[in-house]
Amino acid sequence: MNEKLKINQWAEEDRPREKMLLHGAASLSNAELLAILIGSGNTEESAVDLMRKILNDYHNNLNELGKASIDELCRYKGIGAAKAIAILSASELGKRRKDEEIRERHTMSSSKDIYQYFYPSLCDLPVEECWILLLNQACKVIDKVRISSGGISGTVVDTRCILREAILKRASFIALCHNHPSGNIRPSKEDDRLTHQLNQACQVMNIRLIDHIILVDGCFYSYADEGRI
Repeated sequence: MNEKLKINQWAEEDRPREKMLLHGAASLSNAELLAILIGSGNTEESAVDLMRKILNDYHNNLNELGKASIDELCRYKGIGAAKAIAILSASELGKRRKDEEIRERHTMSSSKDIYQYFYPSLCDLPVEECWILLLNQACKVIDKVRISSGGISGTVVDTRCILREAILKRASFIALCHNHPSGNIRPSKEDDRLTHQLNQACQVMNIRLIDHIILVDGCFYSYADEGRI
């Protein structure tokens, strides 16, 4: 019966840490990078093998892994709270890095730009949140403001709160964005009502509503792209 080698018994060029030193981080697989974070596996599996198994259970998708809870990860032999926290911390850092990269490009020129701007903040939320993006005359971002946070299937939005923020920040354009935790990309009747009501109110105040984005994990619905604004 062949015994499985421990990582420290592997060839040097195959060990995750040594491999990174020799060839750079880009040469490592996702499982190898995560193995560096957790440090060790269990009595039957190396850290790399354990992370391969965990990733496989999450369809080899880092976004899905990032949505796991600490309790869910702790069900795997060899993963305790500290290792689970390390994995989820790395996922959160990845989202924040993506958010900062997007923020550096301040101009919003399309519905995709708005979607990408909000995606890191909204993609993993278990409840519905509604945000506005405030833009100047050059469509450069002034600020983003959370207007409301609700339940799984909806959140209450007051158009007066949106207009107040736009006026206080002297915005020329605004974009509305909210998530659908259910994964259903289609707008509801309440979404349609809010979009129509807000568009009319903005026209009175000489502020232009450029889009309303409904965001789910991996795709979005744009009222502007559909010709509904």
